[in-house]
Amino acid sequence: MGTVRRPPRGVPKAEFARRDYYDVWYPVLSPTPALVAEALAVQQMTDERARERAWRVFVRKFRAEMAVADTSRTLDVLAALSHQTNFSMGCYCEDERYCHRSILRELLTERGAKVT
Repeated sequence: MGTVRRPPRGVPKAEFARRDYYDVWYPVLSPTPALVAEALAVQQMTDERARERAWRVFVRKFRAEMAVADTSRTLDVLAALSHQTNFSMGCYCEDERYCHRSILRELLTERGAKVT
């Protein structure tokens, strides 16, 4: 499941699954463009204390975005679905510690999802 705001450049939509990018695209589970910029800035920080502070701010803002009714319901459905089938979430970040996927994992777990 692709949880990115924008799909890979130069790849036709019909080819996403065939090329093993993702089967389902869920841009609603991605941070807004402004928040993506904040996350990228956090990932580039070299001062660990500043990075942790900035990351906590990002987490708070992203959780607020995920609390919007439609997005929250999507997370509820995915949490329920996790008890019936396996799925994975992906994006372009290399380090999950500073990626919205780690927050999505927390949000799904809080909703009772089966997470491995």
